[in-house]
Amino acid sequence: MILESNADDGFQTSPHRSTQENTNSVPTFSLAHLTLIGCSAPELVYIAARCGYDAVSPRFIPMFVDGEFACRAEDKQMVQATKEAIKNTGIRVGELELVRILDGMNPRAHEPAMALAAELGGNRVITSVWLSEPADRNYIVDCYVELCDIADQYGLTVDLEFPTFSTLGTLHAAVDIVRAAERPNGGILIDTIYSEFSNLDLEELDRLPREWFNFLHIADVPEKLPTTKKGQIQIARAARLYPGEGRIDFSAIIERLPPVTYSIELPNLERVEQLGYEGHARRCLEAAKQTLLGEKELKNGT
Repeated sequence: MILESNADDGFQTSPHRSTQENTNSVPTFSLAHLTLIGCSAPELVYIAARCGYDAVSPRFIPMFVDGEFACRAEDKQMVQATKEAIKNTGIRVGELELVRILDGMNPRAHEPAMALAAELGGNRVITSVWLSEPADRNYIVDCYVELCDIADQYGLTVDLEFPTFSTLGTLHAAVDIVRAAERPNGGILIDTIYSEFSNLDLEELDRLPREWFNFLHIADVPEKLPTTKKGQIQIARAARLYPGEGRIDFSAIIERLPPVTYSIELPNLERVEQLGYEGHARRCLEAAKQTLLGEKELKNGT
């Protein structure tokens, strides 16, 4: 563990951070693909639109996890169907998931997915680090630098996440890499469940550049936190809670960040089985708005 565009399609690449949507008082809500990991990218877009989301964060780099509908940037039919869904619904694309820094990786292998993200209107790429121990800090920095340089060609930021069961399991460890890389399109992704799992001192956020923060992953966790890596993984991948159901003080995090997109990443297999994909996605958005915006009467339309 580390301690420390095609004009004919109507899609164009965008400069860094140009879709920082929250310049007014109304935040943007995005549906992260992990929430509905069994859906294709076009399905994700249509469900997001029907539920009232503003944007999606599709996965065009397969993770090969249980239940995943594998979407690939090289799948021309899937890509075209996704473009049509975006055009039909007006849903925006926020970030591309997920470029993992792995042993022996070739960052250039992810360039097609980055190019696609920009073509679809995206502005961000999520990355995290998963290496054999002992991990080489210099290797991580070099890979992150190369990812940033590739992404820069497409107007994308590269937002480094710190899952507590990954190589970089704390904000401090992620900050160390972003600082060392010294890239203008570098950034940090805060996932509220990992801030809780890592017992994050929120005052650390006050000392970081505000331009590093572009969006926030939203989900809640049980009052009693897991004490093992296995327990954290089980919640993170299959049993996150709706905002307001658990222990997280979202306002304490949000008040320390600039205006950001709220990307709801909330996989919960039991809720999907009960409610279906669309029902679960809708409940996620309702709970997020009620908790983050104080819209207690949202469901009643008052």
